[in-house]
Amino acid sequence: MTEEKKNSKLSNLIVRSITGVLFVAAIVTSFLHPFAMEFLFMLITGLTLWEYCGLVNEKEDVQINQFISTIAGVYFFLAVGGFCTGLVPTAAVFIPYLLTIVYLFISELYSNSKNAIEDWAHTMLGQMYIALPFSTINVLAFNASANGQTVYNYIMPLSVFIFLWANDTGAYCSGSLFGKHKLFPRISPGKTWEGSIGGAVLVLVAAAIVYCVFPNIQSDLGLSLIQWMGLGLVIVVFGTWGDLVESLFKRTLGIKDSGNILPGHGGMLDRFDSSLMAIPAAVVYLYSLTLL
Repeated sequence: MTEEKKNSKLSNLIVRSITGVLFVAAIVTSFLHPFAMEFLFMLITGLTLWEYCGLVNEKEDVQINQFISTIAGVYFFLAVGGFCTGLVPTAAVFIPYLLTIVYLFISELYSNSKNAIEDWAHTMLGQMYIALPFSTINVLAFNASANGQTVYNYIMPLSVFIFLWANDTGAYCSGSLFGKHKLFPRISPGKTWEGSIGGAVLVLVAAAIVYCVFPNIQSDLGLSLIQWMGLGLVIVVFGTWGDLVESLFKRTLGIKDSGNILPGHGGMLDRFDSSLMAIPAAVVYLYSLTLL
């Protein structure tokens, strides 16, 4: 390896590390205050949708309204947030969003699109794949207390990301050391079963540590240690699927990275692919526990 290539790899590693530290710091800090969390994930929703729309618009015979689609997704996130916090206690807050979706359908009548079905399909995919999953973080963050009031609990959404980061770290280390059996070679040749198992083990350890550090998980959320560790495993499974789904998305479009907004880490979809499946899965898991 030439000296120039060594310097380039070192430079990329430094940039990637700095970006990663700033990214984690921003996520963790935002969860300390509900308004900061709302603002950051509203911004993340908008940037991710904008990136998604730009990518699909590069396909032949596809032209979706990037601006309106992004605004619709951001509004939906804020509407769910307002409803979950109780600031907007009526479901009427979703009416503007529904009207926007209707507009996106009707507007195809007056466009020169060659394939309206493709446009509609990609438009709704963006709402289902990005806006809806991100909005469910509000369901995790805002819970009803014993007296009926809504309280903000940052532990739940923060833990989802802690588990995702632990899974990525464990999978990378274990896969690098022991990886032999491919997990899903058709979509992601680099992933192995050994890496996935290592990620799951580290997540279980992280879940136990978080449970001990925050004893109010039992009192406020009503979750036992086993149930909490079960949440960690749900994050492992669906976070991995989320990564694979985004890999399939990029493979279908014939691209390596979804963007370059995050130096060394690619685009917004590259950074949040796992969370797009893990966050709604966590909501389903927690609500399922209440039915048992």
